[in-house]
Amino acid sequence: MTPSPQAPLPLGSYVLSGGTTDPRLAISQAHAAERIGLATLWISERLGHRDLGVVAGALGWTTTRVHIGSAITPFHIRHPAVLASLASTLQTLTQGRFLLGLGRGGPWLAGLGVTPTTPAQAVVDIAVILRRLWAGDTVTYHGPAGHYPRLKLAGPPQTVPTPLLMAALGPRSLRLAGQHFDGVILPAFLTPQAVAQMTATVRSAAAASGRDPAALRVYATVITIANPAPQDRDIIAGRAVGYLHPSPHGERIAHLNGWDPAPLARLRVHPLLADLDQALADEKYRPQELAGPARLIPDSWLTASTATGPPAVCARRLAEYLDAGANELILHGSPPDHLSPVTTAYHRATAPGPLPTADADHPHLPR
Repeated sequence: MTPSPQAPLPLGSYVLSGGTTDPRLAISQAHAAERIGLATLWISERLGHRDLGVVAGALGWTTTRVHIGSAITPFHIRHPAVLASLASTLQTLTQGRFLLGLGRGGPWLAGLGVTPTTPAQAVVDIAVILRRLWAGDTVTYHGPAGHYPRLKLAGPPQTVPTPLLMAALGPRSLRLAGQHFDGVILPAFLTPQAVAQMTATVRSAAAASGRDPAALRVYATVITIANPAPQDRDIIAGRAVGYLHPSPHGERIAHLNGWDPAPLARLRVHPLLADLDQALADEKYRPQELAGPARLIPDSWLTASTATGPPAVCARRLAEYLDAGANELILHGSPPDHLSPVTTAYHRATAPGPLPTADADHPHLPR
């Protein structure tokens, strides 16, 4: 058993990632996360088997230290009072360990009868409504976020308000996060250089609006697989398909990373993807099933935007993302019970005292 460090590492991990449909697995993954010293467990909500309230409640009750966050849930699928109540209940249950990560959704919401486009002002107003409800206010609101004659939560708040995080990629969303939210969640398949650029945008927006830029938390998602097997290349690339296939999401990632976007056009006409229309590739297919189109993604893209290889190499890459300005990383691609080699390597490299194999150019990690 790997001992937990004295303080949580600046690393978190998804639970129930990939095509997992058994939510009970989250319990053992949570125990593993606390054992190896992860800071946060993240839930990517999927309707049907990853309900945010149920999974977060189970994790909150079975853990004592690790934070629990949504990364992400679209705020469109719940009434604001229901969303505020869910977060307030979880924040009390976990004694202040819950983080609410919200997303602006996408075209797939149209199938739920929800408008897929979200005005920027609606994003801001939702944050204001939630905070006012958590403060015990009665809220009357008529605007781009909806029409609510009288919103109120029963009983006074039981703990500090839930931190509000926003998933962002484009410059407008990054500025909104910096101006109105407590933190930002960045997607996977960004290079450390892209994370540095986006972090600067977020913090500059916070400073320009009179907020303390250092108080805003940046969470960067990094695909992390230690000692990958040969077949793992297709799985990693299959995950990349899910991020790069949607337009303009794929173009934004390519631009931020300095990549030639030409492979995206070839990717989208692959027979497996050509008829998806507005559907998401990772909603219809598991990463393993995307091996065909995944081979159209250059290896250099995967190498530059993931942490894969021997554990020490993974740890070195994770440190690069933290040096780029991220406060914490969301490790994706490996469940917590498979991350012990990486966290051990990272903890050893950052432990106090001199390291005989320390890299002079990168004091956090050995070569």
